[in-house]
Amino acid sequence: MDQRTELSEFLRSRRARLRPEDVGLPHTTTRRRVPGLRREELAQLAGVSTAYYTRLEQGHGENVSVAVLDAIARVLRLSPAERDHLGRLTKPARRRSGRAAARVQRVRPALQQLLDAMEGVPAYVLGRRLDVIAWNRLGSALLGDFAVLPPEQRNMAWQVFLDPDARRLYVDWEGKASDIVGMLRLDAGRDPDDPHLASLIGELSVKSEDFRRLWATYDIRDKGHGTKRLHHAVVGALSLQYETLRPTGDADQVLVAYHAEPGSASAESLRLLASWAATEFQAGTASDAADSATEASR
Repeated sequence: MDQRTELSEFLRSRRARLRPEDVGLPHTTTRRRVPGLRREELAQLAGVSTAYYTRLEQGHGENVSVAVLDAIARVLRLSPAERDHLGRLTKPARRRSGRAAARVQRVRPALQQLLDAMEGVPAYVLGRRLDVIAWNRLGSALLGDFAVLPPEQRNMAWQVFLDPDARRLYVDWEGKASDIVGMLRLDAGRDPDDPHLASLIGELSVKSEDFRRLWATYDIRDKGHGTKRLHHAVVGALSLQYETLRPTGDADQVLVAYHAEPGSASAESLRLLASWAATEFQAGTASDAADSATEASR
C-alpha cells in the first residue's frame, strides 16, 4: 500500500468530518465547495503555515515533528488509535519488511493451554490482519468452526463480509463490520508491505460492496471492550460482554474473551452452548475413532 496516498486520504477524511463550529470557528452561511474544515483553517488552528499543512496532506510527511503531529491531531480530534495511525503513516522508516509481516503466526503452547482451560468462556486469539490463529471449543461453537475452514478464510474480516452466517449471527452487523474495517485500517498502517494483507483487502474489495463503502470512510479503530448482541443458531439470543487482552511475547496478538452477566438469560444460554459443544466434540471424536478402526481393519 502506498504510504503517501494513505496519509493524504486519511487527513482529508478526518478534515471533512469536522464543521467550523466544532473547533470554535464562527458559523457562516457561505456555501463551501467541500465538506468540513478548509486547509487554511486547520493550519491556522494547528499553528503551522497553510503551505506546510498542504504539503503534509499531499502525503509528504517524512520530516514532520511530533509537536506538529500532536497539534494537528488535537485540531482533528483524533482518537488515540487514529493518532497512532497518523504517526505510523508519517514515519515509514519504522515499518517492518514485507517478509517479516508475512511470517507464519503461532501462539505459545501455554497460551493455547490457557484457552482450552477457559471451558465456560468463548475465547480466541487474533493475529496480524485479523487472522484467527487460536481458539477454544466454546469460541468455535459461538462464532463458527474455524478448524474446518481453509487458512485464508480463518479471518474475522473474511468471516464478517463474505460468510452469510455472520449477518445472521451479529444483531448489529453494520456496527461489527465498521469495527472490523477500522481495525483492518489500523493493521494496514502497521504493515503496509504485508502481501497477505494486500491480498485480503483486494479480495474483500472485489467481493463485498459493503466493504468498499466502509473502507472508503478511512475510520481507524482498535480492539477494546464492550457488548455484542448475537443470535446463535443453536441457543438463540445472547448479550455478551467482551474484553481484549494483550499477551506478552508478541505485540501482534490479542486475546478476545466473551462472558455473560452472572445469573442472566445469556449466561444460561452460554452454559447450554458449552454443553452442546461438548456433546458435538464427543460425537466427532467417536466418529473419528470409528473411521480409524475401519481403516485399520482393511
